[in-house]
Amino acid sequence: MKRFTLFTAVLFLFSACNQGKNPANVSIKTEDDKTFYSMGYMLASSLQRLDLTDEELAALYKGLRDSAKGTKAEVDLQIYQPKIQTMFKARMEKVAKKEKEKGEGFIKDYMKKNPEAKKTESGLVYKVIKPGSDKKPSAKDTVKVHYHGTLTSGEVFDSSVERGDQITFPLDRVIKGWTEGLQLIGEGGKIELVIPPELAYGEQGAPPKIPGGATLKFEVELFEVSPEAKK
Repeated sequence: MKRFTLFTAVLFLFSACNQGKNPANVSIKTEDDKTFYSMGYMLASSLQRLDLTDEELAALYKGLRDSAKGTKAEVDLQIYQPKIQTMFKARMEKVAKKEKEKGEGFIKDYMKKNPEAKKTESGLVYKVIKPGSDKKPSAKDTVKVHYHGTLTSGEVFDSSVERGDQITFPLDRVIKGWTEGLQLIGEGGKIELVIPPELAYGEQGAPPKIPGGATLKFEVELFEVSPEAKK
């Protein structure tokens, strides 16, 4: 964990609050209020990975307020500052483990509901919706696609379909589940991929939208395959 990043995030949370008020009840009115709130919201996204309780958030806020007001710390900072990184790592691992278990259950349920779905040796689960032509990409090719990505909860974390923009990228520059999965269809094809964390973003995730240990579901339509340029 970068301590500066975490400190900056929570510092802006404090800055968005009026003195003496519960931060949850602060009214965001002025342009400065809105700017500070936006900064706090974006920078504190890393805190989502800690799965903090309301009590822990309150302790965090109290520490910020005491420091900003010049009040003497209630704990020995020399003892507890070194524990920050260890706690952050342990919390992330706990959240990732919980997400991974949810993902394993999701995959079992998905395969039960979709008997035509298959699982590769790597653990990738896929269902071909439309096979497409015989022109299939290799890992070194560039592809043009539309995709719609969701978490196991059904929450959309990214979608070129919703944006209305097709994207083009080298197939070996994306997550492993995509590199493997898109080679299973040809131009004009469509495939549904259920990707375990080992083939996606692992225990680190991709904050703020993808938690550590997350299993991801994609529906991908392959429009075009451009072979690797010959050198």
